[in-house]
Amino acid sequence: MPGRDHPARAGEPRDRVHASHQGHRLVSGRPHVLLVADRTRSGIPETLSIVEPAIERHAGEVTRIDPHEPVPETSFDVAVVLGGDGTILGQARRLATRGTPIAGVNVGRLGFLAEFDADAFADAAELVLGDAPPIVERMTLEIRVESPDEALDDDEGWTLALNDCVVTAGAPFRMIELGLDFNGHGGPHLSGDGLIVSTPTGSTAYNVSAGGPIVHPTCDALVVTPLAVHSLAFRPVVAGADETITVTAVRVNEGTTLVIDGQLTRHLRVGERVRLRRGAPRVRLIHDPRAEFWSTVVRKMRWATGPTYRDR
Repeated sequence: MPGRDHPARAGEPRDRVHASHQGHRLVSGRPHVLLVADRTRSGIPETLSIVEPAIERHAGEVTRIDPHEPVPETSFDVAVVLGGDGTILGQARRLATRGTPIAGVNVGRLGFLAEFDADAFADAAELVLGDAPPIVERMTLEIRVESPDEALDDDEGWTLALNDCVVTAGAPFRMIELGLDFNGHGGPHLSGDGLIVSTPTGSTAYNVSAGGPIVHPTCDALVVTPLAVHSLAFRPVVAGADETITVTAVRVNEGTTLVIDGQLTRHLRVGERVRLRRGAPRVRLIHDPRAEFWSTVVRKMRWATGPTYRDR
């Protein structure tokens, strides 16, 4: 089982939900905590007034940074991240290769990845910052763009995503054409507004809004969902996590863009290929033991909510 600051190697078995502590704790036995918070953001100071004392009661040392500051090279036992899901996504990409567990405290609108609110974190701080916090590991996605006139080594040029990778048509908003293949085998051509490739974690984000399936986050899979495709027969598909998906830009607009986790962008040109595969590191999230995925989907996303009947 991987230690808290050491991600598992490829092929090493991983429990999907487990408790682990094999990090580099201080002599006191208390954890070194990385606290990530934008103190100028609305709602953060009030949340910190509850969260910070709870951390200080159980931590041996606390390092505080803004979400946009570089992460110190020091080894951390736990990262406590305050913000919305976008903040969690950004920090997850930065911390994934370190294997540092992340406890997300929601100060955003939805809080799907940030399972704790301020009071829940304070109540669970002893468990979260203790020797054996409940950790769930989430699959990541690696993406790179390959140009026809450029040769890359196999391990060169990859960018990590936790949620998804989107090719969007962009201005002047004509249909674009993309070619798909799976593991080097020819797949369909897509004419439409673009394409989403998401992880199970990202299946409840842009993917589900575009009509794609919800996939439980402990599964390993790649979800491929077209955007406004000009076909009655192109449905979302769930591919195996070990497949490599290649998206070729056959016809694009000036504004056609590759978007990673809704945060990183790059324009695409005709002939360029986007290659996607399962990421080597996994994001390690500290789980609120009182939360359950399907209940959260119902409560926060109104999944399968029926009409309001007069007799109910």
